[in-house]
Parts: sequence; C-alpha cells; structure tokens
Amino acid sequence: MGKSDFLSPKAIANRIKSKGLQKLRWYCQMCQKQCRDENGFKCHCMSESHQRQLLLASENPQQFVDYFSEEFRNDFLELLRRRFGTKRVHNNIVYNEYISHREHIHMNATQWETLTDFTKWLGREGLCKVDETPKGWYIQYINRDPETICRQQQQEKKKQDLDDEEKTAKFIEQQVRRDLERKKMEMPIYTELNRENKVEKVTFSFKKRASTSVAASSKTSVLGQNALKMVEGAVKRKEAAHSSGQPKEKKRKSALDEIMELEEEKKRTSRRDYWLQPKITVKIITKKLGEKYHKKKAIVKEVIDKYTAVVKVIDSGDKLKLDQTHLETVIPAPGKKVMVLNGGYRGNEGILESINEKRFSVTITIDSGPLRGRRVEDIQYEDVSKLA
Repeated sequence: MGKSDFLSPKAIANRIKSKGLQKLRWYCQMCQKQCRDENGFKCHCMSESHQRQLLLASENPQQFVDYFSEEFRNDFLELLRRRFGTKRVHNNIVYNEYISHREHIHMNATQWETLTDFTKWLGREGLCKVDETPKGWYIQYINRDPETICRQQQQEKKKQDLDDEEKTAKFIEQQVRRDLERKKMEMPIYTELNRENKVEKVTFSFKKRASTSVAASSKTSVLGQNALKMVEGAVKRKEAAHSSGQPKEKKRKSALDEIMELEEEKKRTSRRDYWLQPKITVKIITKKLGEKYHKKKAIVKEVIDKYTAVVKVIDSGDKLKLDQTHLETVIPAPGKKVMVLNGGYRGNEGILESINEKRFSVTITIDSGPLRGRRVEDIQYEDVSKLA
C-alpha cells in the first residue's frame, strides 16, 4: 500500500483530524483555512493567495472587521434564540456551543477582544438582558419578533375577553340566586294544626275579632287613600306625556336584558387593530418593493394571521405577501360598493353615498345582512374600502 493511498492509515488519520476542532493559532480568518500544524500555517502565510487577501484587507481593514463582527453577532444571537429561547443562561455555555461548529467566526477577528466585552455590548445595545454574578456573566435573549409580539397581544386580549365573560356570568348567577332567595322568603309556610292541651276548652273572643276588623278597616282606608293618590299621579303623568307628545313609558327591563344590551353595544362600538378582509381593493404604500409597486392598487386574495395579506396587483397580476402597515384603503366614487372594515358595522357591505373631505369620512347605505337599508354616516376613510 503506497504512502499517498486514500485508504492508508495516515490518510485516514488526517481526515479524522480535519473533521474536529483544531488549534486557533493555526487558523487564518481572512482565508478561512485551518492548518494542522505550525509548518502548514507557515507555508500558508507564504502562499500567493494569502498575500492577495492581505492586500485586499489593507485597503479597508475596518470593513472586514465590521463584516466579521456582524456575522459573529448574528450567528451567536441566532444560536441563543433557537437553542435557549428567553431562558437565562451563562454566556460561556452559549459560546462553547457556538465554537463547536467548525466553520464559525473566531472572536479574534471581530471588534470584541473578550467574551465579557461582547456580553456587555449586548446589554448596552438592548439585545439581551445581562447580569453579573460571582459565577460569571448571565445573558437572556429579548425576543422582539413582530409575529411573537402580535401573538402575545392576541393571547392577552383573549384572556381579557374571558375575564369579562366570567364577570358577566358571575353577575348573572348572583342575580338568579337573589331572585330564588326572594321567592323562597315570600312563599308561605304551612304547619299542621295540633292542640297542645286536649283538656282545655276552646274559646272564641268577639272583641278581638272586632278589633281586627277595625284595624283591617283602617288599613283599607289607608290603602284606599294611597291608591287614590297613585291613580291621580298616573293620570297626571299620562296627561303630561300626551301634552308633550312623548311616547308611552316602556316596560321596565330585567337585569338580564340590560346585560345583553350592554354586551351588544360593546361589540358594536369595539374596534380592532386589524382591518384586512378578502375581496377588497387596497393601495400599496411601501417603497421597499421599488417604484414598480409603489402606489399601485391590488386585490386582497387571502388574509393570513389577521395582519398579513396575499394581494394581486391589478396592473401586472403579480402576487405579493404584505403586512397591513404597507397597505391602505381605497375610497371609490359615490355609488360604488364598499365594505366596512372596522367598528360596529365591521364586515357589512354597502353603497357609498357621499364623501366628506373636511372630516375625512364617508356616508354609506348598508345593502346586506339584517341591517340592510340602514344609513351610516361619518365613517372614517381607514374603516372602509372599495370592493373588488
């Protein structure tokens, strides 16, 4: 077996060594080449490719340092977010796991000299929460992902809605319990008629009966006077209502009816922080996509997670996935069909009647659903959009 054979023991040993981590002092970050010994590193430094890289770096050394620093920071934070999440962990544990990857960016090629300097920099920039303990520096990743923040806000809103529902259910339960207790107190209690002493004779007293009759008559007279006063007051109220032209007094509503009306009013007046709906026409206002799509109109084909929409550009037919902050509503000419996107009439379709440019609002007539025919005024521009 020859010396340069692929299956020779030396060739196999060299391949095994090259797979693992080797000494940092024999690594060239500019060329991203790892040498196995001092002689190999010396030969690499004398090579023509290494000399060319040094000439490029000498022209603008700060650019290369910034590039390596940014790559090191991004890879370190990505490992921290994916591996540990928002847990509090020792910085050396994360760094040891990071350098276990053979193709990692070495810290001696960045703007930070030590891991402690890098940890303090993360704290100053607000990327992580850092604190020093007798055991060393600990870091905690701060998740500022917009999707995560939106998900947390939705969970808080759901929790708040559940709390409101529980309060309403408890209030109704208390009302029902009080009503049952009141009915139990008003119900008469019947007892069996028993004679305690059978020898004693039963006597009747007419005087007591007369007194009770007098008391009853006095009570009836008082009640009669009160009844007359109540009748006179009712007649006066009725005459006053007829004279003023007011409608008749409505029946008193129960506690359950009042609660239901309050809930309906709450739903009617509630607003949401998302407004996207399918089949509406919107305008692209972001400049990040270039002048090709800026101020172009598109049709919403699909809504994803309430805040993101898949739109189709009307002119070119291209499909884009955009956030609602990159879009705005479109107000058509009077007589066109529109959809209400927010507020109490959210989801209803209507006909645009007029536009108030001073108040930035419109007036529509709803033509679908149970509210068909209702005229709604003073709807803001951002709460209504043209139907495709």
